[in-house]
Amino acid sequence: MGILEKIKEIEDEMARTQKNKATEYHLGQLKAKLAKLRTELQAPPKESKGGGDGFEVQKYGDGRVALIGFPSVGKSTLLTVLTGTTSEVAAYEFTTLTCIPGIIHYNEAKIQLLDLPGIIEGAAEGKGRGRQVIAVCKSADLLLMVLDASKPHAHRKILTAELEAVGIRLNRRPPSIYFKKKKTGGMSFNATVPLTRMDEKLCQRILQEYKIHNAEVLFREDCDMDDLIDVIEGNRRYIKCLYVYNKIDVCSIEEVDAIARMPASIPCSASQQLNMDGLLERMWDMMALVRVYTKRVGGKPDFADPVVMSADRGGTTIDALCRQIHKTLIADFQYSLVWGTSSKHYPQRCGLTHPLEDEDVVQIVKQKVTTGGEEGKGRFKSTSTKGPARIADREKKAALKT
Repeated sequence: MGILEKIKEIEDEMARTQKNKATEYHLGQLKAKLAKLRTELQAPPKESKGGGDGFEVQKYGDGRVALIGFPSVGKSTLLTVLTGTTSEVAAYEFTTLTCIPGIIHYNEAKIQLLDLPGIIEGAAEGKGRGRQVIAVCKSADLLLMVLDASKPHAHRKILTAELEAVGIRLNRRPPSIYFKKKKTGGMSFNATVPLTRMDEKLCQRILQEYKIHNAEVLFREDCDMDDLIDVIEGNRRYIKCLYVYNKIDVCSIEEVDAIARMPASIPCSASQQLNMDGLLERMWDMMALVRVYTKRVGGKPDFADPVVMSADRGGTTIDALCRQIHKTLIADFQYSLVWGTSSKHYPQRCGLTHPLEDEDVVQIVKQKVTTGGEEGKGRFKSTSTKGPARIADREKKAALKT
């Protein structure tokens, strides 16, 4: 029996099983089996020697955004409008057959936008090149799920279910569960909060399905069996998603207003170029990008070429700024001067842990080094008077001996 047949058999058994307290442990084991099979399904073949038929493109710019959705919802038109990159557009489905990249220039930042082929129901099982599309989605910082505003909202549920099946969690944060395998000692189960959806017996049943008999598990929040399975698998990807309802030019005002009030959703029309500025602004906010302008000592800020940082990737502290500029800058760092909304006064003298905000100006001051002589080369200049005094004493003693 193949993997797909096993997955179908488990899904049918879960559908037949009534959900109550008596069947909770059995459903937990079934979900663990299903997660293991889906992970095995996504793994590359062992005999593969690389090269594949994927269409991954090299990362470029300050962030990556991927367009995902059903065929003929306007992804290629959206790419052309936002980036100027020509992507084939036609009235039939599956016009785009490979990954087409483009660059969005917004707020002095460069954001890579990827137009992916449309996926269909069953993409998690490989239908319609679904595996290749989903693999590219996992490398994105933000997903734009493009939906047809004139069609039922059931498309959103189908796409979300397909992404959930391959370990992509949309608009969620990782569960606060500490999990560590051990060689001996059995299972240690603890919680810092009251648990309403998990107990020690259910946790033990799930771990037994993974053949784990010695482990330490600590729940820091009220999680369920799905969250525990995600932590055990360890390959889940938590990505922000913005639901883009395209083609609002064929909808009524009431429908557009209802879409605009939905969480993480925005209405627009790529063909009529309606609400494109609002879309770019929402993308910028969800990616949590921060522009930082650097300033040389005695010079003016470089407003033409900011350092773009992300709160989700690497952080926005002075330490992250130094590492992004050059990895050796931390060793020579003495202090920094900050102008902007993150500082209490202008300028504020800050250390490496100071968090930066958008459009801050930063001047990094390095430790002074001695410039004369081979012996003192590369050493920091001392501000103490004890060193020169000791040298003078040694010279006096040497003179007396002679």
